[in-house]
Amino acid sequence: MPEGNGRGRELEREQRAAPERLSVAPQHFYRTSALPCPYLPGKAERKLVTELAGRQASSFYNELSRAGFRRSHHLAYRPACINCSACVPVRIPVADFTETRSLRRIRNTNRDLLRRYLEADATLEQFRLFQRYQRSRHTDSDMAAMTFGDYQSMVEDSPVPTKMVELRDVSNTLYGMGLYDPLDDGLSAVYSFYTPDAGKRSLGTMLVLALVEEARRRSLPYVYLGYWIENSPKMSYKARFHPLEALGAKGWQRILDAAQD
Repeated sequence: MPEGNGRGRELEREQRAAPERLSVAPQHFYRTSALPCPYLPGKAERKLVTELAGRQASSFYNELSRAGFRRSHHLAYRPACINCSACVPVRIPVADFTETRSLRRIRNTNRDLLRRYLEADATLEQFRLFQRYQRSRHTDSDMAAMTFGDYQSMVEDSPVPTKMVELRDVSNTLYGMGLYDPLDDGLSAVYSFYTPDAGKRSLGTMLVLALVEEARRRSLPYVYLGYWIENSPKMSYKARFHPLEALGAKGWQRILDAAQD
């Protein structure tokens, strides 16, 4: 899965009620077996998983997203780890979002890149960039060994109307791609990758800014960023966005207000 260790895990069937406040028919939920956590050393991760299928897949997914679930292929999942709650679902409230000076610097640094919003179609050009990114940043992950067929499945095997945003320069060189799902109340970032040798550009952050722009254009209130782990360097970029809301026991609440830098 994009924020875990990939597909192919053996699932243990578990009789669970659907998350609270879901209006669709009850679904089967499963829990994965424990595997080493890719974010926190010494921890094990497990996920609660359900399938997205049929005519109600989009509406089901919309409600699951508000309950803290993410999507990978035709599955929706959320952490179900024992004695650990470090993974916190977060989202940007678009209407209140303000760019700090550091974010404006990132935007200015990338002013030579054009943003295009596309249908989710896999290409060899994307895959070559995806491979470079994985081999540079995530050499020990399952995703680093993905074939083009695996990549195509990640991009196109979706029961919901998935889209892509790309960053290109004026010579048409591809710098970054972001896969995202339109929801009825926002855009959900699924996975992003970019050229690994342009660190000063902060392309991952730029791809999030592109989603904020698109959410504003569509008059959607939120951009869902997946899980934030306070003590994980891989997730630290999400704290750049202010304000930021997190899902907890009392529902979605603001954890980071507008900041000045």
